[in-house]
Amino acid sequence: MVLKERIGQVISAKMDKTIVVRVERRFPHPQYKKIVKFQKKFYAHDGDKKAKQGDTVRIAECRPLSKLKRWQLVEVIAQAETSVGANP
Repeated sequence: MVLKERIGQVISAKMDKTIVVRVERRFPHPQYKKIVKFQKKFYAHDGDKKAKQGDTVRIAECRPLSKLKRWQLVEVIAQAETSVGANP
C-alpha cells in the first residue's frame, strides 16, 4: 500500500504532540482552466515535538491515532525565520 505524503506549513503547535499543518494545492479549474488554490488543514502526530509554528514540514498518512489525527510528521524541511529584536 502506498502512503500519501503532503508538504505544508505548520499553523499551530500548541497541542501536546500534535501539530496542525496547512497544505495548499493548486490546480486548473476543470471548466474554466483558471488556476485555483485549495487549502486544507491536517492534524498530525509530532511525538518528539520537533516542529514549530511556521515550519515547512512533510507529513505522511498513518493509522488513526485519535478522532482527528491520521497523519504523522516525517521531517521538518525548513524552519521558520525568527525575528529577533523586532521592536525598534
